[in-house]
Amino acid sequence: MEFTELADYAISAGMLTEWLPEAGPGWVEDGRPASYIHEAHLRRTADSTHDDGRESWLGTAFRLPEPLDHDAFRTAVRAWIARHEPLRSHAELLSDGRIRRYTIDADQIDLNEVRHEYEFDADTVFERVHDLFDELTSPHRWPAYLFVTLEHSDPEPGCTVFFAADHSLIDGLSVVLVAHEISRLYTEALTGSPSDLVPAGSYIDFGAEERASAATIDHRHPAVECWRTAFVRSKGRLSDFPLDLGPRPENRVAQRAVSEWVLDARQAAAFNTVCHRAGQNFFAGVLACLAQASTELTGNTVFRTVTPVHTRNDPHWATSLGWFVGLSPIEFDIAGAEDFAESAARAAAAVSLTKSAAKVPFARVEEILATPIRPRFVVSYMDVRFVPMAQQWPEVQARALRSRHYTHDVYVWVNRTPHGVNVSARFPGTPAATEAVMLFLARARRALLEVVPTEEPARTVAPAVAAGIHTTTGQ
Repeated sequence: MEFTELADYAISAGMLTEWLPEAGPGWVEDGRPASYIHEAHLRRTADSTHDDGRESWLGTAFRLPEPLDHDAFRTAVRAWIARHEPLRSHAELLSDGRIRRYTIDADQIDLNEVRHEYEFDADTVFERVHDLFDELTSPHRWPAYLFVTLEHSDPEPGCTVFFAADHSLIDGLSVVLVAHEISRLYTEALTGSPSDLVPAGSYIDFGAEERASAATIDHRHPAVECWRTAFVRSKGRLSDFPLDLGPRPENRVAQRAVSEWVLDARQAAAFNTVCHRAGQNFFAGVLACLAQASTELTGNTVFRTVTPVHTRNDPHWATSLGWFVGLSPIEFDIAGAEDFAESAARAAAAVSLTKSAAKVPFARVEEILATPIRPRFVVSYMDVRFVPMAQQWPEVQARALRSRHYTHDVYVWVNRTPHGVNVSARFPGTPAATEAVMLFLARARRALLEVVPTEEPARTVAPAVAAGIHTTTGQ
């Protein structure tokens, strides 16, 4: 699935309906603590510089093939809220610094359906949906999520579903599950055919278990030592993007974004074969290519980044909604590497060396080291080929969405899907940063393609899967 901003999604004209969860009076105090990353998020977004956390949402958009049945959609969303406990729980940061949680039973949740009985043009749809997502997904309020449906104008049948939630409720893997789960529950409401969804554990229970486990960790733990070493090597702060991004703008400037399909399915399979023949995995090969691009553009053979790692280490959490993410600092040197295989081996060794870091919440590491962990160059990799409904994503125009950002950092997402490899990035919206990041990504793509055998001509990515490069300017 492609990760972009809402501005890059093909929006039609039509009639909007906003689906806003509302709760009865049955809230009860819940003694389970917030996860480490959730608590850190609440504290970080509590000051006015973060606009109350309203720029930290993730979301998705996808299409339903027929005109929307409002009663069935209401039933489906209510069932989904019942399925995922975090959607009916709220952790509140109190004025004295404590965090208090409240939870409510699923039968106390309903949906306030705000239907606009007139047609919006496409630009107005975008503005309305984006404003709603920014305004109603703060981690400091409940609900921090909502759905919006767009019933298309004739002659285009069907309906687009938009969803957004604060990051404290959802991560990248959670996002790519939403279209499948809502579609299955909607079909069940329409036809009575069972959704057959795999049971999902509660992220709130995960957070409580994580707290209990992390409480025993001290400065001697390998994860803490891993982060301490990373800070020493990078002279007290985590590594920047390899190329100069230019000065931070004086005024608040929205980041730009880019998304490109760099390999089709055949090329991705060929790249994977080369990696396996070298004894390495796909991600190690990607890191080797990024390091090669960095070295050729900067002359520095040491490649440093931070990579997210999922913490769904038990099948119980496989389909859960939540923020199951740890972080690992990656560093390796490709100086003297004779070929791609050797560079990939060094990347793999670096990943293996820092695996322990992601097993401990980085907020807990911050406590022990008394040092904030603020990544400024992040490379994320996900293989989502076997996620339910992945084959149908192009057909239903499923897309993962993210909010605008205004930070002076660079995030790169590499996603392998059944249809190929998509690379997307966000970066400072200045001319200098744009030029640097686009140059790096172009060189990285060339490095990836150089690994792919050329005996068979490369096939063009299907238009339904990719329409070239999408960029946003944060309009």
